[in-house]
Amino acid sequence: MSAVVRFFPAGDRALLVELGDGIDPETNRRVRALLQLLDRIPVAGVRDVIPSYRSLLVDYDPAVVDRGELEARLRERLGRLDQASLPPPRMVEIPTLYGGDMGPDLEFVARHHGLTPEEVVKLHAGGEYLVYLVGFSPGFPFLGGLPRELATPRLDNPRLRVPAGSVAIGGEQTGVYPFPTAGGWRLIGRTPLQLFDPGRSEPFLLAPGDLVRFVPISREEFHRLQQDAVSKGLGSGD
Repeated sequence: MSAVVRFFPAGDRALLVELGDGIDPETNRRVRALLQLLDRIPVAGVRDVIPSYRSLLVDYDPAVVDRGELEARLRERLGRLDQASLPPPRMVEIPTLYGGDMGPDLEFVARHHGLTPEEVVKLHAGGEYLVYLVGFSPGFPFLGGLPRELATPRLDNPRLRVPAGSVAIGGEQTGVYPFPTAGGWRLIGRTPLQLFDPGRSEPFLLAPGDLVRFVPISREEFHRLQQDAVSKGLGSGD
């Protein structure tokens, strides 16, 4: 193990495993590798494993395995990370209508950085983003790789309702809201795709390790794709 690994108790039934100090693709790759090994070579008593940017939360049954034994089993898995065979990253394109009523904060982001709205769109759509984790609400992707020129503070007072499909910037991250929900990120556009649908064979559109590109589209194309997505179970019609 080249990076520092730390173990922290999280109550009496969970153990937090930190695999690094920073948020970067290599640390996140190690998180996903450990997750895969625990799936392939289970540890008795482990009930659930929840990945994050640089850590795993391991939920366990203390009647089956105690914390000391669990930590020893996890250290053994960590010594075998090179045996994990993560699949090649999947590229997913997210069609996005930027600005206007779909992206009411685009103008603010542009002014904040001394850019035009068109320059913001070009920078945002020109990036390639890594899905670090999916959380907050089912299907919400936390995406790394936002150009530094676009890093923008969150709203001082979160909105009570953010429309489903909203593409947003929060600090140094970008993401997409799967459902109508409260939120404090800056809204710069919207996609007609539905990121989570429990009725689909694969409910989540995105998974950790995927790569994402945002593709600018027109309002006409947005509505056409929205209708197509609804008919195929990939959109909400919101």
